[in-house]
Amino acid sequence: MPYALLHRDGADHVEVLTGDVVTVARLDDIPLEPGTPVLAVIPYRQITERGFDCVDDAAPLECLLVRSVTTEPLSAFPPGELTLRDGGFDLSDDEYGAVVEEVLRDEIGHGAGANFVIHRVYRATVDGDVPAAARAAFGRLLAGEQGTYWTFLVDTGNRILVGATPERHVSVQDGITMMNPISGTFRNGSGDILDFLRDPKEIEELYMVLDEELKMMATVAEHGGQVAGPYLKEMSRLTHTEYLLAGRGSRDVREVLRETMFAPTVTGSPIENACRVIARHERRGRRYYAGVLALLDHDVDGRQTLDAPILIRTAEITPDGCLRVPVGATLVRHSTAAGEVAETHTKAAGVLSALGAVPSTAAAVRGTMLTPEVQSILAARNDELARFWLDSRALGALTVAALAGRHALIVDAEDTFTAMLAHQLKALGLTVTLAPWNALPASLDADLLVVGPGPGDPSDGGDPKMARLHALVTAALEAGRPLFAVCLGQQILASVLGLPLIRRESPYQGLAREVDLFGTVRRVGFYSSFAAAAGPSDTRYGPVELAVDPADGTVHALRGPGFAGVQFHPESVLSRDGVDVLRELLPPLLSGVVSPAISG
Repeated sequence: MPYALLHRDGADHVEVLTGDVVTVARLDDIPLEPGTPVLAVIPYRQITERGFDCVDDAAPLECLLVRSVTTEPLSAFPPGELTLRDGGFDLSDDEYGAVVEEVLRDEIGHGAGANFVIHRVYRATVDGDVPAAARAAFGRLLAGEQGTYWTFLVDTGNRILVGATPERHVSVQDGITMMNPISGTFRNGSGDILDFLRDPKEIEELYMVLDEELKMMATVAEHGGQVAGPYLKEMSRLTHTEYLLAGRGSRDVREVLRETMFAPTVTGSPIENACRVIARHERRGRRYYAGVLALLDHDVDGRQTLDAPILIRTAEITPDGCLRVPVGATLVRHSTAAGEVAETHTKAAGVLSALGAVPSTAAAVRGTMLTPEVQSILAARNDELARFWLDSRALGALTVAALAGRHALIVDAEDTFTAMLAHQLKALGLTVTLAPWNALPASLDADLLVVGPGPGDPSDGGDPKMARLHALVTAALEAGRPLFAVCLGQQILASVLGLPLIRRESPYQGLAREVDLFGTVRRVGFYSSFAAAAGPSDTRYGPVELAVDPADGTVHALRGPGFAGVQFHPESVLSRDGVDVLRELLPPLLSGVVSPAISG
């Protein structure tokens, strides 16, 4: 009979779930009736439900319809012995390192995104009784790991998944949606934890996934997500850093799952283009790697509940003994091929050592490294972040009189930073409509057109998105309609105004800086590989005032009669002064002006 063994963080027992397995095509097809919990095994290929690219490997979405739930003590699952043979990675270290270098050069270096996760797979064959071997591995993970969100074994009859995942992806309980971005990897015993916590690469990596999951929370929670942390995530062999996001929401939990596919910690950002990059460079399916286990149920009041950890640090075993352990590394602008190769070995070590495939690479650690100095360093990470996402506030506390009741149309250019920007504009008093660049309404009355961020080369005239955005910005300027542009939007605006565009020698991906904006120093966050360079201040659309970086002549912001743009992301958690920038730049655009309909 199909069954699952679940040990959740802090529990003194293992939940034993038994039932029947059904296969469904889509998340909406997952059966969800009161009294029948469902454990869904969701493969990566379901990302196509969001219209995103993937190499389709036909891995099925299987659902365990739970008929019985019992508990067993941890002692009922002692560590066991198992034997593997013919083990090794599908990509050698050199081959994987070459892919890392390609992504750094061709994708991050050319503006495709801020970070990308590329995976490789350890393959082996299980000798002997496969179900018994899986239970032995489960017992070894229970005994040898700490700090896991779930330790689990799921046997659907068609495959067995056994693992110890550190990361909650998304949960819903009591009307509160929560997410848990985790990033940064320290191998216990390999050095000084303080050096790890001060490492700019590790800090920026966590900030970037925090921003990306805030984008998701901005979609599924009514007022976006509020940030708590950062915290130290201590496991037996590895230590990570993490944040916790929470927001009130009312969506069906299956919709929550769809809108949060999948975590940036296993894909990259922005998500849509990350999926293109993954498909382009991995060239094979991911099966269940980067997907989720999802336990869907109802509480005593009949409200839907969800608990969904990410499928990482997990082995997939077929009935004939073929074993796969996928593992990936997050590539950012500071990455090196050697460093990311080493990280895949480190992440795989916990599961592989439990399987007996490799010796332990570090002694298991029990206890805590959370000293007062560590706590102080972690707390200091928030000193320069945007309080908009860290603090609670009364409804209407940020309303600006000049913006109250006015209507903004935000054009999404394939980066859901626009969902975060929408929450900020609403907090300032605007009503907001959000629409993708390729599905704008034919005509929409709005007081302000906001052209948002997105990946790609703004000067690529053969890119339909760039051509459409150029036409949209040109039409707005010709009609004198109030216009605000962010990141890619500003690059398009600058180009239409006659300013030259350049590709930065070093990408500004996930970078916070203090810059002079029209006489005021602001701390803001950048995600860009392109920028406008200083040019003429007189244009056919009127005089333009530029905020220029004195070091390289790039344009941080610009403003003119009825238009303004910023190269950075005021909505990012990295932009400490982002809301203040919006308060300054937006009211003059709307002062006494009601625009005609914005043509789509």
